[in-house]
Amino acid sequence: MLPYPQIDPVALAIGPLKIHWYGLMYLIGIGGAWMLASRRLNRFDPTWTKEKLSDMIFWMSMGVIVGGRLGYVLFYDLSAYLANPTLIFEVWKGGMSFHGGFIGVMLAALWFGKKNGKSFFQLMDFVAPMVPIGLGAGRIGNFINAELWGKPTDLPWAMIFPPFSDPAQLPRHPSQLYQFALEGVALFVILWLFSRKPRPTMAVSGMFALFYGIFRFVVELVRVPDAQLGYLAFGWVTMGQILCIPMIIGGLFLIWLAYNRAPAAPATPAS
Repeated sequence: MLPYPQIDPVALAIGPLKIHWYGLMYLIGIGGAWMLASRRLNRFDPTWTKEKLSDMIFWMSMGVIVGGRLGYVLFYDLSAYLANPTLIFEVWKGGMSFHGGFIGVMLAALWFGKKNGKSFFQLMDFVAPMVPIGLGAGRIGNFINAELWGKPTDLPWAMIFPPFSDPAQLPRHPSQLYQFALEGVALFVILWLFSRKPRPTMAVSGMFALFYGIFRFVVELVRVPDAQLGYLAFGWVTMGQILCIPMIIGGLFLIWLAYNRAPAAPATPAS
């Protein structure tokens, strides 16, 4: 069994002001995406300025934050937030939904693309390889918060999370680290390598949806579901898995459509 590293969720406290690691992980994800997008900008559109790129990253970041929070409220704990709406603003305690953030990003891409002469899938193909940076950083934030841990296990890398998080004090799957490895590292490598060669429009977006859906679905098999929801069917199906099924199906459809109907897009190599 591996020891759980005791990390204070508060990275820095200045009087009453507290900066949490969870929030810093979002800044790391957004900053990393901006830097990598800057490297690819000329190949995406030589007429775009760094200022236009910054605008795009800003609005998509707003989509992630607002969509992620509202998605968690709607998909995972609506009754609690209706009873106490001020809880919506306590984002430092966690409670962000990837699927809500994904919807927020899509809406931002649709709006920003119309304003700047780009199609929805041109923008989504451009940003998809950079999204895993934020996903991986977010899972590290979950790990530091000692939240979203897995089922009990006797595997040698099991961890016992702090009593405030897990009163049962059982050795558990560190499912946050599984998601960091799959949704962060593995998904980044897959998309970055795939996007180095010319691909038809929608192909990169399809690969993102497909592999994220598969990775998340698999990890949910060993992750404890949110207590207020529990398992939704058959004693093992979670809300996360239900939300991933449309992503898997949609990803497969986009890849098929890209290679069977869509014209080839200009190359947007990663480096």
